[in-house]
Amino acid sequence: MIEILLRTLPFFAVIGLGYGAARSRFFSEDATAALTKFVFFFALSAMLFRFSATLSFGDLFDINLMLGYLAGTMAAYVVATGVAMIRGLDGPTAAVEAQCVAIGNLGFLGLPMMATLFGEASIAPMMLILSVDLVVFSSLIVILINLGRGEGSALTTLWQVFRGLLANPMILAISAGLLWSGFALPIPTPVNEFLTLLADAATPGALFAIGASLASKSAERVEVAAWLSFGKLVLHPICVAIGVLWLMPVGVFSAQIAIAASALPVAGNVYMLAQHYGIAPQRVSAAILISTVVSILSLPMVIAWVSAL
Repeated sequence: MIEILLRTLPFFAVIGLGYGAARSRFFSEDATAALTKFVFFFALSAMLFRFSATLSFGDLFDINLMLGYLAGTMAAYVVATGVAMIRGLDGPTAAVEAQCVAIGNLGFLGLPMMATLFGEASIAPMMLILSVDLVVFSSLIVILINLGRGEGSALTTLWQVFRGLLANPMILAISAGLLWSGFALPIPTPVNEFLTLLADAATPGALFAIGASLASKSAERVEVAAWLSFGKLVLHPICVAIGVLWLMPVGVFSAQIAIAASALPVAGNVYMLAQHYGIAPQRVSAAILISTVVSILSLPMVIAWVSAL
């Protein structure tokens, strides 16, 4: 446990550095937005393309892992939705809270951390898990919000979902990399060095951007945010563990990656969706802040547990 904590601390130290820089106003909100955009559209995309271009579709596609993770995440999503409904919340607000419980910071924190802790073999299962989150749950929240508000036709909603998927650079990078791999195309040395240079900026840039973005988060609706953080850091890993260990059993290594990935804090893009639709952005903001701080201790505990499987 102590060894894993020490290995994860540098990641959180960079997050803390970003937080301090933004909190002290040394790093402005505009600078944070620009850094986030660079990481999201360029550095992280280069990392995903480079890794997926060296994988075959067979390496990436593990049906048991996909279904086990999907089942576990959907179970956590349903529980969070049920709790929201019991509290008398409307459908769109319940969907946003469920998204907090189900979607972790896989891209900015999960990919670099798992690659460091578990090696490059973790990239394939992480990309599959990331794809499930992006395709299934990022689409589901748009559908549920539109249905709950009675806005737009079914065709309009489907177009919004499709457009969102096409505009996501992570999906495009993974798809382009697999296409490149499918045609067995070599990556020329200058191109590979270019991608490597960009990809190397993804980890520190993403972690710093996470910290800087946390400086603008508020701790309002603490009781609700605490429940959502518990749901993300405890309930979600338990549900995914049941999914990949018993419901749809996978290899030990894949199970370790899936459970560890599900223990990541609430993703920042949930706040962007909540803000875009004007649905409970304060509680999402607080859930991101609280879950990220608590994960400094909770995530090493989960990783220590799965490492003993």
